[in-house]
Amino acid sequence: MSGGVLAGPAAPPARAGLRRHRAARRRRGLLVTGALAAVVAALLVVTMTVGSSGLSAGQVVLSLLHLGDDPAADFIVRDLRLPTALTGLLAGAALGLSGVVFQRLLANPLASPDFVGVTAGANLFGVAAIVLFDVGTTGISLAALAGAVVSAALVYVLAWRDGVSGYRFILIGIGISEFMLALVGYLVVKADLSDARAAMTWLVGSVGQAGDGQIRALGVTVAVLLPVALLAGRRMRALELGDDAAAALGAPVERSRLALLAVSIVLIAMATAAVGPVMFVALMAGPIAVRLLGPAAGLLAASALVGAAIVLAADIVALHAFPFMLPTGVVTGAIGAPYLVWLLATANRAGRGG
Repeated sequence: MSGGVLAGPAAPPARAGLRRHRAARRRRGLLVTGALAAVVAALLVVTMTVGSSGLSAGQVVLSLLHLGDDPAADFIVRDLRLPTALTGLLAGAALGLSGVVFQRLLANPLASPDFVGVTAGANLFGVAAIVLFDVGTTGISLAALAGAVVSAALVYVLAWRDGVSGYRFILIGIGISEFMLALVGYLVVKADLSDARAAMTWLVGSVGQAGDGQIRALGVTVAVLLPVALLAGRRMRALELGDDAAAALGAPVERSRLALLAVSIVLIAMATAAVGPVMFVALMAGPIAVRLLGPAAGLLAASALVGAAIVLAADIVALHAFPFMLPTGVVTGAIGAPYLVWLLATANRAGRGG
């Protein structure tokens, strides 16, 4: 009786504290997401201001809003630079979102599609389409999509043992990835010079190499699957608690995991088909978003925005920071390789490296 009397007055302050904590988390989530969206919008404008014909940010914005009266600026912005900028935005968002889904579902920051065979499968089929079948951009996109799906399905089946553990999935994925990359090397070596050059150019990864068909396909894919992934975010949070806990909460574990992985695989396949394998973006975006958000919600949207910001910034550096132009993938590789070393070192110290 006395315990109930004592517990009564303490409950309202506890509930009030919980409400304040949730409100603070929501505010932080909204602030971080809004700030990231503003950064991406600024980078999108900046990438269209620089080039052989310099434009001001005002000219770019007025042209994008169809409020300008300068036909030359409209031609440069809308016809020449906007497709490349949109490609970077869409590809970065797709890479960032797919990367964080893999990392959270497999409970390992190293579980990036770059390393578990998905990207390597897209690479193999994309290079085979270039070298063996001499197809156009649409054919390369379809081949990359098929390669990512086949490779991911192979990893999933081989990793299955009364369920899928993240550790087993990653190890088998690394093995499949190395096998696919060995086949890529064989195809390039056996190809004639022009095909080998085209394959190597695609393999380095660059935002500016996407054709109109690839940009449209990527845009439709992101427009359809990004909302699907955001809606599935609640189901992903249940899966992060572990299979038993997720099942106890009523979540269909394997069906939910398969659906989220399928969304991620299609996103990264279409991004790879459009810009080539731009490495390390999927690996870096999620952990950066986690550090920015802290305990706040909104990880999937924040990761997509971080991925878009990385690709847009890397493309600006690749095209304009040096006397010569570089592929975007070279810049992301220069940033991502040291990050991977740091991640491996910290994961080993924390006992999370597998």
